[in-house]
Amino acid sequence: MLPTTSVVTTALLIFILRVGNIALDTLRVMLVVQRKRVLSALVGFCQALMWIVIIKSVLDNLENFYSIIAYAGGYSAGILVGMALEERLAIGFSHVRIVTAQNTHQMSTDLRAAGYGVTEYIGHGKDGRVLEVNVIAKRRDLANIEEIASTIDPKCFITAEQINPMRRGYWRVT
Repeated sequence: MLPTTSVVTTALLIFILRVGNIALDTLRVMLVVQRKRVLSALVGFCQALMWIVIIKSVLDNLENFYSIIAYAGGYSAGILVGMALEERLAIGFSHVRIVTAQNTHQMSTDLRAAGYGVTEYIGHGKDGRVLEVNVIAKRRDLANIEEIASTIDPKCFITAEQINPMRRGYWRVT
C-alpha cells in the first residue's frame, strides 16, 4: 500500500528540519571551539526549538514508519550538510607549516608580499637542510597559501592545524 500525501509530506518535513537541525549542531560546535559564546548560545537555542518540533512530529506519528526513517535519514544527511557548511564558512585560524628543501627565502618573500606574517626556521630533514616556513592565517586563506607555496616548490610539505590565537603577533587584514 502506498503512503498518503500527508504521510509523505510529514516525513519530508521531518527530514528537512532534521537536516537543518544537525547542520546547526555542527555550526554550534564550531562556534564553541572558536569561543564565540553568544552566537553559539543563540544557535543552540534555535536548534533546541527545532528539535522539539521535530521530535513531537515523530512521536505523534509513531505508526508512520516513513517519519522514523526521515528522522534517521535527516540526521545522517545533516552531518554531511554540516560538514560542508563548516568547510565553506572556514571560521577561525590555522597554523600553516611549510617545509621545503629549496632553501631560498622566495617562499617567505612571496607570502609576505601577499600580506601574511611569516616566521622561518632552518632545520635538518632526512635528506639534509630544509627551510620551515610558519604562517598563522585565517582558515579561508589556506588555499591561497597552498597555491603560493606550491608554485615555488611543488614538492613542499604543507600541514595546517586549527588554533585559537591568544595575543599579539602580525595578522593579515582582509
